[in-house]
Amino acid sequence: MTVRQPRYSKEEFARRGDRIYETRVRSLFEAGNHGKIVAIDIETGAFELAENTITATERLYQRYPDAQPWVIRIGHRAVYRFGSRSLKKVP
Repeated sequence: MTVRQPRYSKEEFARRGDRIYETRVRSLFEAGNHGKIVAIDIETGAFELAENTITATERLYQRYPDAQPWVIRIGHRAVYRFGSRSLKKVP
């Protein structure tokens, strides 16, 4: 099993990943793909769309074995949500 190490700080990952998503990916996939995952290589700008994080990153690694992936869930602020959400409506 290959052990991959990040080559950038968390802030640099976020900056690069968000910039590539906003400039190259969002317009291609946002309509009709709400909730799907995009894995973006922050070095090459390559990306993969899938139903889940594992599939998207595995496809990206198949194409670019040394990729530095940034993962985004289309239409959401975060890939995952922790904790429960209240179903009670707030006035």
